Amino acid sequence: MRSHKFVFVLALATVLTAAPASAVLSPASIPAAFEELLSKPSLSNPAMVLIDGTSGEVVYEKNSFSQRKPASVMKVFAGAVAIKYLDMQSRFTTNISLGVNEKTLVIQGSNDPWISLSHSVAKKMDRASLPYLAFNTLSAVKKSNNGSLKGITILYSKLYSQDVSNLKAFWAKRGFKPVMKAVSSDETLLNANEFIVGDQSPEVYKILDYMMLWSENNLAERLARLASRAAGNSFNDKGVAEEFEALLVEYGIDSSKLVTKDASGLSKENRVTATMMGQLLYQLRKDPKYTPLYNSLPIGGISGTLRSRFLTTAPNAVGLVRAKTGTLNGTVTLAGYVESTDREYVFVTLADDISRGNAASDKARAAIDRILGRIAAPNIPAEISAVPATP
Repeated sequence: MRSHKFVFVLALATVLTAAPASAVLSPASIPAAFEELLSKPSLSNPAMVLIDGTSGEVVYEKNSFSQRKPASVMKVFAGAVAIKYLDMQSRFTTNISLGVNEKTLVIQGSNDPWISLSHSVAKKMDRASLPYLAFNTLSAVKKSNNGSLKGITILYSKLYSQDVSNLKAFWAKRGFKPVMKAVSSDETLLNANEFIVGDQSPEVYKILDYMMLWSENNLAERLARLASRAAGNSFNDKGVAEEFEALLVEYGIDSSKLVTKDASGLSKENRVTATMMGQLLYQLRKDPKYTPLYNSLPIGGISGTLRSRFLTTAPNAVGLVRAKTGTLNGTVTLAGYVESTDREYVFVTLADDISRGNAASDKARAAIDRILGRIAAPNIPAEISAVPATP
């Protein structure tokens, strides 16, 4: 009940503090105003596109076909292919058993992208816990080997190399140094005997929510690779690049200027165009299947990587912008949706030639916030706006 009250108060505050409709730029007046706003030195000739979310009409564009670094805006692709190819309700399981052969253990993984090194964090967020798995395994090894931890071989499948390293480091601190041998899933199935312990991830949609909300790089890479494998592509960056391109082609979007080196946006070699990203966001918004992606985006001044944005730079836009942020040294990007009285706009801003350093990045973010603040205004339903004011 408290959460409902909070949402109502927040929505009311947004309405009361929003710029009046008369102060919001109309579609016809946007090009001239945006041209002036985007000429600010802090943005250093960025690429931008603004699309009417209903008609698909391009309301404004600047350098929109220029290849630019997307930074973490690239995660829009990762989120979209995760929804397209993965079961949003499924979970990843990790089971550990004694082996059929003496002094062997078997780990049957499923490439859980989010195994936690902290048991308390795992418990709080419903994640698989590495300490829980590792401690129970230690106990079972001692019990089955008269207290000895020596001479053990572990056969494992579908574990990320980092998780294998984390397990080895955890056990080494406790005097357990098994031989770790990667095998196929079929081999782990044939060699597994008595079950010891297992754990599982949250549902995929919860992992997606966290990845998009907090721009978690590792999750983006792993979800994209899992989607790539599910799509029949290779479980690597090449497969990810192929599925990102296929996503654009599916919607008839020109993919010739897309360069994909990773799924997280960390690589400075990634390239997109504002038009490409804008058209993709427009198409995804129209397809109900991708509603989870829209819902996972940070909200300006309220949640995730946008929680501190717009509060002072464009207060009237608080609560009205849903977007994916992106930052690299010399690059600040933002792409998503902004509510504007009777419509919603799709926008993409890619400023990838700004000065290096935090101060320059902060100025670029503020400039982008102010631009969106010129068009942000709540969409108040007609039946509410028609209610006469109380005398």
